Amino acid sequence: MNTLSENSCIAPPFLEKGDTIAIISSARKISKQELEPSISIIEKEGYRVLLGENIFKEDHQYSGNDLQRISDLHDAFQNTEVKAILFARGGYGSVRLLELVDLEIIKSNPKWIIGYSDVTVFHSYFHEQIGIQTIHGSMPINFGAYQQDDLPIQSLFNALEGKKLHYEIESSADNKLGGTEGIIVGGNLSIIYSLRGTLADVKTDNKILFIEDLDEYLYHIDRMMMNLKIGRKLDRLKALVVGGMSDMNDNTIPFGKTAKEIILDAVKDFDYPVLFDFPAGHIKQNYALRLGSFVRIEINTEKAYLDFIA
Repeated sequence: MNTLSENSCIAPPFLEKGDTIAIISSARKISKQELEPSISIIEKEGYRVLLGENIFKEDHQYSGNDLQRISDLHDAFQNTEVKAILFARGGYGSVRLLELVDLEIIKSNPKWIIGYSDVTVFHSYFHEQIGIQTIHGSMPINFGAYQQDDLPIQSLFNALEGKKLHYEIESSADNKLGGTEGIIVGGNLSIIYSLRGTLADVKTDNKILFIEDLDEYLYHIDRMMMNLKIGRKLDRLKALVVGGMSDMNDNTIPFGKTAKEIILDAVKDFDYPVLFDFPAGHIKQNYALRLGSFVRIEINTEKAYLDFIA
């Protein structure tokens, strides 16, 4: 493995053209037709694809039962030909596998895992229990919306190949300006909230926290942010990065704040930088993030920059 920084998690070996990428599902079921665009893109990029043995199984909403889904995860880690593991989709179900994960298999065969949304379960669990970097990025269920050279796809392969990740975006008027460095962690806010008090509860002290979410009621966003605040998850951050807060819902009696306003209210007593509208999450411009790695962030009135250092 590549020891990139004493301050970051360990990076699994980066990929080279011709390597094999496994596709499995830890949550909702998926069809062969839904996978075809992703297989085409991965192969055109110069990689081989191996599908999990149980990926097309069905158990109500799930892609097979718990034992079948965990078997595909373990098999992918133990297969010496497989260099990275791409989760097919989110939905719900990954948390059901945590008690079944054999951490010794993961530790003995460190590999990149890629996904977002429900895959936040594994991002957090592997960071806390094993200390390896993971990739928050697009999944096969989304690949049909992309061309080969679209940035979300190319950023994913750049992350897998160990290439420089440098993101420059327009600065939002809601941002809290400033600059800092630190390890970036996080993922889907609802999943982070649901993992509180478990072995996958993400540690945030002196970290840069990334959050995103989809299709939540605004008062749910407030509840989750208050949980993080009261639980001392927000007061010792280096910075907060907010991705897509997409398709938020409100009640008949309006909550009275937008998602951004809720988040700003939760961190108003802290003086670290806050970056809104970062292109990652349940949005088409879902740029890859190497979670667990060391990054530098700079926010001014015109631009915001996120650079992956190690």
